[in-house]
Amino acid sequence: MPAKKYDYLIVGSGLFGAVFAFRARQAGKRVLVIDRRAQLGGNIFCANIAGINVHKYGPHIFHTSNKKVWDFAAALVEFNNFINMPLANYRGKLYSLPFNMHTFYALWGVTTPREARQKIAEQTLRAAKEPQNLEEQAVALVGQDIYEILIKGYTEKQWGRKCAELPAFIIKRLPVRFTFDNNYFNDRYQGIPVGGYNKLINALLDGAQTKTSCDFFADRPCWENLADKIVYTGEIDRYYNYEFGKLEYRSLRWETETLDCDNYQGSALINYTDAAVPYTRIIEHKHFEFGAQPQTVISREYPAEWREGAEPFYPINDAKNTALYNKYAELARREKRVIFGGRLAEYKYYDMDKVIERALEIGVV
Repeated sequence: MPAKKYDYLIVGSGLFGAVFAFRARQAGKRVLVIDRRAQLGGNIFCANIAGINVHKYGPHIFHTSNKKVWDFAAALVEFNNFINMPLANYRGKLYSLPFNMHTFYALWGVTTPREARQKIAEQTLRAAKEPQNLEEQAVALVGQDIYEILIKGYTEKQWGRKCAELPAFIIKRLPVRFTFDNNYFNDRYQGIPVGGYNKLINALLDGAQTKTSCDFFADRPCWENLADKIVYTGEIDRYYNYEFGKLEYRSLRWETETLDCDNYQGSALINYTDAAVPYTRIIEHKHFEFGAQPQTVISREYPAEWREGAEPFYPINDAKNTALYNKYAELARREKRVIFGGRLAEYKYYDMDKVIERALEIGVV
C-alpha cells in the first residue's frame, strides 16, 4: 500500500488545529490544514477595518494561570497588557463587572464590604434552599436586585428562554468580590496579541501547508485518503452523519459598523442586561489594542437560534444533549486514526488557554 502524502490532515484551522499543527511540524511531521472558511484562524480571526483589528467572531481575551500555556503563546507573539474590565448597561445606568464593590455602590450606595454582605444576605435569606432552575439559583447566590438588573435579561437573551426554564447548573456559582477590583479575570496572565490574533495563527501555522474554502464533507473520501491520521475539530455529530441525532447549539450574529469618531463608548465591552435591548453587548474593538485611529469600529452582538447552516457557537450542555454527546464520544474513543479536539468536536465551551492546554497534552506520533 503506497504511503500517504501527509502524516496529519487537520480539519479546522482554529486554535486547537493550529496548535496541533505547530507541534506536529516541530516533530517533523507532514501536515495539511484545511478550513471551510475563506480565511485561517477559526473564531479568533481578525478582520482589519479602518486600521483596527476587528474580532470578527466575537471578542477574544487571552487569559490563563498556566505558565506553560502562557510561555508557549508568548514565545510566538508579543502580548499587550490589556485588562478586561467590562461594564453592564441597564436602562442607561452603568455597573461594574464582575460583581464588586463598585457594583454594590451603584446598586445600593453601600461603601463597605460589611454593608454589601449584609445587603446580599438580606436578599438571599428567603431564597430556595434547593434551587430547581437558574432563576432560583441566581437569587440564592446574589439576591433579587442583582438577579433582576444584571442577570435575568442578559441570560434570557443569551439562551433564548426564560431563566425559570433553564437548569440551575448553568450558574453553579457567580463571582462576587468585596473589593474595588474591576479585573474580570482572576488569572495571573492576560492580554491581546500585539497586532491581533492573526499573528498568533500565522506563527502557529508557519511552514504547514494550508488550504482554505475546503469543505471536508464535500469530498470526504479524498481528504481521508491523504493522511495517516486526522485531527478533526468540527461538529462531532456531523462527523458521524448524525447517527444518533443532532446536538443543539446557540448561535450568534453581529452587526458591525465603522463610525466617524475616535471613541464610541470608552470600553472594549459593555453588556446590555435589559431584556428590551435586543443585543447582549457592544464591542468596541480598538480598545483591545489601545488604538488611536481617527475612526472606531463597533459590533452589536445578538444571540440567535442555531439552525442547519448557521455557525454553532455555544454547546447546550443540558442533560438531553450531554447524553447524546456521550454516545458520539464513545464512537470517538474507538477511533484509531482520528483525534477529536476543540469546542465542537468535544461539545464543550473552552477558553483559549484550555484549548491550547488540551492540544499540547495530545501526543504527536
